[in-house]
Amino acid sequence: MNIDITVKKVKKDFQFDLFLPSYATPGSAGMDLHACVKEPIVIKPRQIYKIPTGIAIHINDSNVGGFVFPRSGLASKHGISLVNAVGVIDSDYVGEIICPMINLSETDYTVNPGDRIAQIVFLPVYCANLILTDELQSTERGTGGFGSTGK
Repeated sequence: MNIDITVKKVKKDFQFDLFLPSYATPGSAGMDLHACVKEPIVIKPRQIYKIPTGIAIHINDSNVGGFVFPRSGLASKHGISLVNAVGVIDSDYVGEIICPMINLSETDYTVNPGDRIAQIVFLPVYCANLILTDELQSTERGTGGFGSTGK
C-alpha cells in the first residue's frame, strides 16, 4: 500500500538531499530520519537531547499516522533511543519532526550532521468510539496483569 506524504524543508540553509527521509532497502518498513544539525552534538550518559530533522510533513489522511521509532542498531550497539519510545505524528501536525534522543549507556555518544537517528513508519489509525458499560465480555485471561501469562 502506498500513500503520498508532502514534505517541507524547515531549515533552508542545509543541503537537504542528505536530510530527506529514505528507505535504506526495498524491504524497509521505516524511512530513516536524519539529524539536521550544523555541528556534532555530544549526548552524555542519561542526557536527553532534542535532535531536529529539518523537515515537516503533512499526512493528508486522518486514517494514517506517522510513528517515529528508535533505530535498532543505535539502541543495541550504543544505548541510544527515543525518550518517548515511539513518537506519534498526527495527520494534523505540520511542525518540524524533532527526535528526543536519550543516551542510556555509560559513555558519551556523538550525533553528526546527517546521521540516521530514527525511523518513521506510516500506519493506519483507528478512531475508537468508547461505549460505557457495567460489564466486559469475559476472556480466558480475564483480569490477569503483568506476567500473568508466563515469564
